[in-house]
Amino acid sequence: MNLPQDISTQDIQWMRRALELAEQAQTTGEVPVGALIVTNNTILSEGWNQPIRTNDPTAHAEIIAMRAAAATLNNYRIADATLYVTLEPCAMCAGAILQARIGRVVYGAKDPRAGAVESVFQVLSAKETNHRPQVTAGILAEECAQQLTAFFKERR
Repeated sequence: MNLPQDISTQDIQWMRRALELAEQAQTTGEVPVGALIVTNNTILSEGWNQPIRTNDPTAHAEIIAMRAAAATLNNYRIADATLYVTLEPCAMCAGAILQARIGRVVYGAKDPRAGAVESVFQVLSAKETNHRPQVTAGILAEECAQQLTAFFKERR
């Protein structure tokens, strides 16, 4: 298994939890993407894709996790936290990550169609922004990508 240099066992542990959350999305017919926010090695919040069920185009896994974390903290800033997500965040989620001041983003599979961290756009590293989270990409990338591929193959 090829892993990024700055990977930790905690990154693997939390990404496995994100994969479990993605399964929850899949069981309800949603695209299987899961996310969680961790601070001090403790889960602060979790989320999975729910736009179809909720009729809410913003109900991506990352947004749901950020909303729950902000409510728990009673603060819209979620600094010093790490967001784990199975798929590279889209432009909407990347913008929300910047607004929340998430300290670190860890994701699994790249999204060659809508990824806004490195694949299509580079929102999190844009020099024009006043916040640039640390990014670790490719954690359990094959497992994350396989989960998505299997979901879309089954739907066809």
